[in-house]
Amino acid sequence: MAIHIEYKDAENKLLILYLINMMDLPMSRSQLTDFIINKDLMHHFILEKNLTDLVVRGFLDADREDASDESTTRYTLTEDGLEHLDLLESQIPRPVRQIITKYVDDNRGKIKKDFEKTAHYFPNVENDEYIVKCCVLDDKRGSNLMEITVPVVTREQAKHIQSNWNANYSALYQRILTILTENMGNAAETPQDV
Repeated sequence: MAIHIEYKDAENKLLILYLINMMDLPMSRSQLTDFIINKDLMHHFILEKNLTDLVVRGFLDADREDASDESTTRYTLTEDGLEHLDLLESQIPRPVRQIITKYVDDNRGKIKKDFEKTAHYFPNVENDEYIVKCCVLDDKRGSNLMEITVPVVTREQAKHIQSNWNANYSALYQRILTILTENMGNAAETPQDV
């Protein structure tokens, strides 16, 4: 019995590595959970345990966008994880690989779009306000194209900004960039003129 459990545990870890490798983008905990649980590939607690094990063993990197919010963790393969997967990928049953490949083909665009923008808010303990942090990311360079931090008075304002950013980040990014660059040659204009 223990041999079967150990084999299944190893297969589950390979499945996670394979999915992240095939997606070729950092994946959030919720994206991994949605796919793996909805396809009934493993139970939630087993997924959580395996994610932790893969990070501890150095096969995955876990980067948290907001240190206070575990749901903002995004996982990427390390070199060790990729080497491990290359050696053992054939141990993942072909039907499971096909399910993952179809999921990646159907969802890469959506996950890439989710990765390109982030918006989080958190309380500012110094003055009873909220801080909203909005970013547009460049996945090719792995850096921020734009990052805006806005203090607001209420949680409702913070949620509203977060929602608007997530729904309209591309247009907002373009507008802000245009405003910031259109009058570069005319330093005499004031911000009210823009």
